[in-house]
Amino acid sequence: MKLALQLIFALVVIEATVADVFLEDKFAADTWEKDWVYSKHPGKEFGKFKLSSGKFYNDEENDKGIQTSEDARFYALSRKFKPFSNEGKPLVIQFTVKHEQNIDCGGGYVKVFDCKLEPAEMHGDTPYEIMFGPDICGPGTKKVHVIFSYQGKNHLINKEIRCKDDVYTHLYTLVVKPDNTYEVLIDNEKVEGGELEADWNFLPPKKIKDPEAKKPEDWDERATIDDPNDTKPEDWEKPEHIPDPEAKKPEDWDDEMDGEWEPPMIDNPEYKGEWKPKQIDNPAYKGVWVHPEIDNPEYKPDANLYKRDEICGIGFDLWQVKSGTIFDNVLITDDPEYAKKYAEDIWKPRFEGEKKMKEAQDEEERKKREAEAKEAADKADDEDEDDDDDDNDVAEGDAPETGEEGKKKGGKKSPKDKKDSKDNKDGGHDEL
Repeated sequence: MKLALQLIFALVVIEATVADVFLEDKFAADTWEKDWVYSKHPGKEFGKFKLSSGKFYNDEENDKGIQTSEDARFYALSRKFKPFSNEGKPLVIQFTVKHEQNIDCGGGYVKVFDCKLEPAEMHGDTPYEIMFGPDICGPGTKKVHVIFSYQGKNHLINKEIRCKDDVYTHLYTLVVKPDNTYEVLIDNEKVEGGELEADWNFLPPKKIKDPEAKKPEDWDERATIDDPNDTKPEDWEKPEHIPDPEAKKPEDWDDEMDGEWEPPMIDNPEYKGEWKPKQIDNPAYKGVWVHPEIDNPEYKPDANLYKRDEICGIGFDLWQVKSGTIFDNVLITDDPEYAKKYAEDIWKPRFEGEKKMKEAQDEEERKKREAEAKEAADKADDEDEDDDDDDNDVAEGDAPETGEEGKKKGGKKSPKDKKDSKDNKDGGHDEL
């Protein structure tokens, strides 16, 4: 009997430690297009995904995910799975994003839905439970969205969480705990966390200003006042600008034609500005009045802020200017440790392999550019040498010969030769 109880206890412990994996999708080549459904909602031209590991990877087959393939497109792709509730246990949402195209503007997040989701009708206004993941648009927007639906309204986190903006695969993890706390991890490192109530405006404030309280009429908030005994000096009043004493009327100035001459104005060095009495401590000062607060009668704590009654869908509802983002390794579970181990086994080798391959590609490209630049420089040098040789041939060896030698070699006649030839024809000789 004792042995039987021990076995039962052991089985209970093992079962309690086994993670519930509600969705694990690595986009297998033979099933992903069957599991995931493109939206046919009218009004937008949706882009298509393709299966790809990108231009650099750790393992070409294992690293394949779905990649956005068309620029300047909306994307709407989703799938459903067996419904569950996270009541009384953690909720972990995790996936990888690779902005291989060095994205300039576009989303990289997922939306988690309840069972009302109709994948073929999903669009930007379809209600969702949670929206989580990176969003980049220009240098000003590089953040991680964490949005929860609560009582029919979407609530954005009150904190700014910066996302990764390079070209490698990065892992995004959201953990929501039954004690109403949360954690956001990037690449298995915690980047944010806290209390749901504190970091989202789910509930009205606990305290409000007392509507019955008013600042007393004789409440003086002035720390200092004018000194009643201070008086303005008699010589204080001086004009701000005065005529330039060094200016002289131009000699060619004509009063009848130009009008009466007036010297230009300059700043008055004796001008002291507006006089103000000096300040002294206000003997009636009571400090800044603080409006008293009272408990907000509309505030009611909610121990179930974390809870999602029903989850059974996930989707990508995105806009991208420049396509090329690869999504992969979608995981929804109730065990943060399982997700962490999953990340170490799947993401880390991929990231390291990608980086190694990309750096090798960049080095090869650098060498290619250097070789092309050297080839172009050598070609330019050769052309310059050919031009120099031609110039030397003309200057030294190919110059036209004159006189009798030129005639014998068929060279061009010099101006003197031409003159002598003309004189001979005319019968004029130097000897005569």
